[in-house]
Amino acid sequence: MHVFVAGATGAVGRLLVPLLLDAGHQVTGISRTPEGAERVRRQGASAVRADVFDRDGLMEVVSAAAPDVVVHQLTDLSGADGEATNRLRREGTRHLVDAARAAGVTRMVAQSISWAYEPGEGPVDESVPLDIGAAQPRGALVDGLRALEDTAAEMDTAVVLRYGVLYGPGTWYAPGGAVAAALSGDPSARFLGSIEADLSVSSFLHVADAARAAVAALGWPAGPVNIVDDEPAQAREWLPVLATALGVPAPKAGSGREGWARGASNRLARARGWRPEYATWRTGFAAQDA
Repeated sequence: MHVFVAGATGAVGRLLVPLLLDAGHQVTGISRTPEGAERVRRQGASAVRADVFDRDGLMEVVSAAAPDVVVHQLTDLSGADGEATNRLRREGTRHLVDAARAAGVTRMVAQSISWAYEPGEGPVDESVPLDIGAAQPRGALVDGLRALEDTAAEMDTAVVLRYGVLYGPGTWYAPGGAVAAALSGDPSARFLGSIEADLSVSSFLHVADAARAAVAALGWPAGPVNIVDDEPAQAREWLPVLATALGVPAPKAGSGREGWARGASNRLARARGWRPEYATWRTGFAAQDA
């Protein structure tokens, strides 16, 4: 299968490309920069330079590649700019879907997130609606994700991977990353998240498991799938473990909880044969490499 990877140099994409090659797929990855394109080539894949905000240019490169499937792993999180990320989810996805359809591609695998569901109790499954109408700034995040998922659904087959909070190399939660800086008291640390050790529940996912899920999803039926580890946990549980792994001070325990912070169930993904290698953040945090 010829797989076109948008976001090939991101935290998930850089792990995904070699996994796809090892599975016997032909891979074309895109990057906005010459350095990024060269990195993809060094992994053994074909690479093209493209900007997903350049609709005509993207049309050309997807048409020339003529892939069987497009994998959408695009993010814009390095600057912790929620507005930029939402623009990418809306406009970038729009252009990518238009380019894929124009090239005759019928299948897409797209990255979403698992903490955009309505408030409630207990880990959430894919039958629960997204939190449409949430107060700002959460409302903008959910609207951006809805645009991404609705646009991807225009493909004949679109598998939407609702990832947990990503940790591991290249993420905010890696050693030396933004979360470690924030826990150490650096006021300039920037990331989209919280370091309040309260009762809010999160589901985590190592980037390597995210990449493995994207490979598996090439053969899955359409629809959203939560891709998370096996242990949703309150911040007052996981934050001290993360702090120890990062070698930084742990915050004091609190008692508040965001109603939407309820964690997610990976039952559907497991029913399709996916298993997280890092089954829990308890061991995954300690196994991170910088």
